[in-house]
Amino acid sequence: MTTHTEHHYFAGLDLTGKRVVVVGAGTVAQRRVPRLINAGALVEVIAPEATPAVEAMADAGELRWHRRPYAEGDLDGAWYALACATGGEVIAAVADEALRRRVFCVRADDASRGTAVTPAVAEHGGLLLGVLAGGDHRRSAAVRDALAEALRTGVVDESAEAPAPGVALVGGGPGDPDLITVRGRQLLGRADVVITDRLAPRELLEELGPHVEVVDASKIPYGRAANQDVINSLLIEHARAGKFVVRLKGGDPYVFGRGFEELLACVEAGVAVTAVPGITSAFSAPSAADVPVTHRGVAHEVVVVSGHVGPHDEQSLVDWPALAKLRGTLVLMMAVKRIGEFAAVLIEHGRDPKSPVAVVQEATTRGQRALRSTLDGVADAIRDEGVNPPAVIVIGPVADLAPEPRR
Repeated sequence: MTTHTEHHYFAGLDLTGKRVVVVGAGTVAQRRVPRLINAGALVEVIAPEATPAVEAMADAGELRWHRRPYAEGDLDGAWYALACATGGEVIAAVADEALRRRVFCVRADDASRGTAVTPAVAEHGGLLLGVLAGGDHRRSAAVRDALAEALRTGVVDESAEAPAPGVALVGGGPGDPDLITVRGRQLLGRADVVITDRLAPRELLEELGPHVEVVDASKIPYGRAANQDVINSLLIEHARAGKFVVRLKGGDPYVFGRGFEELLACVEAGVAVTAVPGITSAFSAPSAADVPVTHRGVAHEVVVVSGHVGPHDEQSLVDWPALAKLRGTLVLMMAVKRIGEFAAVLIEHGRDPKSPVAVVQEATTRGQRALRSTLDGVADAIRDEGVNPPAVIVIGPVADLAPEPRR
């Protein structure tokens, strides 16, 4: 057994309001950038191309993306740098500039040659855990997972047996990384390959060791998308290669997540597969904004509806006239773009135009915000407030409830 000598000084950086430069916008950046954003850093990404997830962060204004190659001088004024570009020459140039400018720099190609390293990290109960193991990334990830598990259960086991090859469909919850299930986090920590998309809690990716292959299958609404058949093939291909694959999804895999399609594909291919339920945003997003989807004496029914196609589209399987006659709660998913159409058809078939509506965007994350409106005014409110997906729309009297302030 090789013994590694740890020569790093452990410290926590306050990057709030400070310029951090990330050179490269591939899956490594996708894994590291979210925690930098959450730390309050002013992140600037320099790369000609980006993964859909990084591009989505730029479109949302969470970071600034310079769509060009790295150039000397890009680290001017930076406090911290991450060199994760494609090509060793670029990484070496970034590291060299960082050394000359006395900017701490993480190298994605060879951590030992950088002036900073990224530990295996996890959060629990307000604690931020970090583990360095002298470059042995698998060991640092295993110890990190064991420590996190010990805090949750009181039992430490660094030598947990790796799962057999196969696929786990894991629901990551509505967005906050703490809202993934214990089982989901355990399997994620043992993955060889993680296939994820933009709705999965992105901070969870940074907890993965460098040996874990991350495949970006982001499905940005109304933008570029990974074909479902390709995703199915990737799951099967990696599992057959002897890997343990986690398909990390937002919410619950079986609630408008196409998880059952992936399960069927694996079963038909003879690949071992299991599904780990997740907290669906259909109910947790309203809850995070103090909107109960049911309430005694107010709503005794909840209907969750997909808005990925319009009410008059021939592909729609929804009976909109029947929904309009219900008195309870309607929860619309993926409906921001077509909310005007949905509101119009509900009103046309009898729903009160003044029915209360609540819209919750990016629930349980730092970007969460909510607005209250009415059925006949929600389309204008969404447009005026610049609400973008992902957002959950709640229609019904529950959207008019609010906790009484304490006196």
